[in-house]
Amino acid sequence: MRISFLCLCCLFVLVLAPAKGFSAETVAIQSQSAVLMDAETGSLLFSKNKDLPIPPASLTKLMTIHIALSDAANGDVRLGDVTSPPKESWAANQPPDSSLMFLADGQSVSLKELLLGLAVSSGNDAAVAVALRCAPSVEEFVERMNREAESLGLSHTVFVEPSGISEYNMTTAYDYAVFCRYYIKTHPETLETLHSVGEFAYPKTENVPAAYRARPGTITQKNRNALLGFLGVDGLKTGYINESGYNIALTAKQGETRLIAVILGAPAATGGDKVRDADGKNLLEWGFSHYKTLHPVIEELPLIRVWKSKQRYASLAIEELLPFTVRIERGDDLRFSVELEDAIVAPCTKGDRVGELVLYDNIGELRRVPLLVAEDVERGGFWTWLLDSIRLFFRNMRKKSA
Repeated sequence: MRISFLCLCCLFVLVLAPAKGFSAETVAIQSQSAVLMDAETGSLLFSKNKDLPIPPASLTKLMTIHIALSDAANGDVRLGDVTSPPKESWAANQPPDSSLMFLADGQSVSLKELLLGLAVSSGNDAAVAVALRCAPSVEEFVERMNREAESLGLSHTVFVEPSGISEYNMTTAYDYAVFCRYYIKTHPETLETLHSVGEFAYPKTENVPAAYRARPGTITQKNRNALLGFLGVDGLKTGYINESGYNIALTAKQGETRLIAVILGAPAATGGDKVRDADGKNLLEWGFSHYKTLHPVIEELPLIRVWKSKQRYASLAIEELLPFTVRIERGDDLRFSVELEDAIVAPCTKGDRVGELVLYDNIGELRRVPLLVAEDVERGGFWTWLLDSIRLFFRNMRKKSA
């Protein structure tokens, strides 16, 4: 039997708009593979062929950006450093049909500009230039990409070059959604500084040699993510090669809920990008109409009785109160109760598990979280031990006769 202390404390939870009457059967996904994930909790909300290997195409560039930003965070490179792009990265030396930032001989370009060239213009030349900023060779940079994928548990993901033009790069919708979740948590600022930037112009006057500054040949390219702004979309990346078809990784935020949608393998034929974008819209609309993320806040927990102890009462702590995903209709009037073990007896060590926090709404229970003793509790003296032993004896007798 457990002791329950009902607490009428409400939690600060932002409630989104009510569901629109969608059902899982109405999510029409034409692309080969798709995943929808709660970015905060990692909950998988929808999947279609989530482990089907498909070349990521230019989605590869997100791993390239990640490694460069990680190096910058470690002080190995600086975003503001300006250098000349190496010959291997010039636009003229990229494979046919490459998307380009238009790097060329004699230019001066910062790492921050190269990252914009990756995120907005999707330049294959920028991918090579970033790789050579962060490693002695492209091959060694690719080794780092693969080590990072392995360390993140992306067991179906492999890279052979940093831009995504090769059909031998490979990932799955689920692997890539897991990576996107990690990327957003690690580099949240990039949603504003890179991925939701509407257009990028290059080269500018300061990028070209003095002889060309009157006419730098600036080319302005729009962000290839046509869904920016839709339902709060602020990232992440599009991709296309013939072998994969059209791909997209989306993230959007509504209220306190952020979703990640990964669409792989929309048709490579004309209009495939429209199919991909329609799949992304449908998935996000369905997701926000069916699910939300709760961020519970517990303002105060009751003290607990500790038998045979010096202090009689001790404080409680929550092991880890993480956000969690619920159906859109759940979580209104969110409350909690505390369920403790039958009798907590000293001595206790800080961190000992003594019960559970039960979160519930007006429909029923939602989640249980372990409760811990928040402090060390010493055993009391002889008379305390004796009196509490007697009290516990009669307490147990009453329970047995009840």
